[in-house]
Amino acid sequence: MTTGSVPAPRLTPRWFATAALLCCAALAAGEAGAQLQAAGSRPGVLATLWKWTPLVLFGPPREFGGFALNIAVSFLAMAIGTLAGLVLGLGLVSTLAPVRRLSWLVTQFFRNSPWLVLLFFVMLLTPFQLRIAGVAIPLPGWLKATVGLSLPIMANVAEIVRGAVNSIPTGQWESAESLAFSRLQTLWRIILPQCVKRMIPPWMNWYAILTMATPLISIVGVNDAMTLTQDALAAEQRSELLIPMYTLLLFFFFVYCYPIARWTIQLERRYAVRN
Repeated sequence: MTTGSVPAPRLTPRWFATAALLCCAALAAGEAGAQLQAAGSRPGVLATLWKWTPLVLFGPPREFGGFALNIAVSFLAMAIGTLAGLVLGLGLVSTLAPVRRLSWLVTQFFRNSPWLVLLFFVMLLTPFQLRIAGVAIPLPGWLKATVGLSLPIMANVAEIVRGAVNSIPTGQWESAESLAFSRLQTLWRIILPQCVKRMIPPWMNWYAILTMATPLISIVGVNDAMTLTQDALAAEQRSELLIPMYTLLLFFFFVYCYPIARWTIQLERRYAVRN
């Protein structure tokens, strides 16, 4: 009795396609399992936000930055803009036509210029350091960004000063003139003290606007809260953290700026009654 030989399997193209699909499925299952295992070892969203909160608020260790730097820049820019805007605003009400026209031109230029363009303008045109008497004084990026933000504040404060001075009744100017006060004495002793309560509400409003505009300095390389939030997202490499991290940053600005806005409304109501 003879036995026939078993025929060898034929390696058809369909066989190769099936084997390739099975290999791909095995690799995909292994990669998915590894991702699930890694995701299971990752901390939750709230724990991750808590981990990065100190960095976003205060910056890296031994380096000033983060949201605290945004507040510091807003304080310094508002101080510079207020002092310069006071001088520019008095120039707008000057009796000298050349001074008045030049002040108007500077005010309109910086009031109608984009803040981001002014930031790049200052960052690119100012040097990285100043050399005075052979001593090199560095100019950090946050300082140059502060000067850039103070320019539009200066122009808007000048308009606030001009409007407050013009709101004082002309009879007070005439009374001061009859008492032999000079124009400078009238401004500093009579007019400007009355202008303070008129200027405080819009001044506070512009400070809140300036604070909310400080994240623009991240575009010019300053290590502020926006930059550190982006660094945290890049370090985590988790897409589900995108909205929570930026929501946390929005929360910081809201908590700081909302009381200022409410206080401004209260001052406007109080001074509107007294005026």
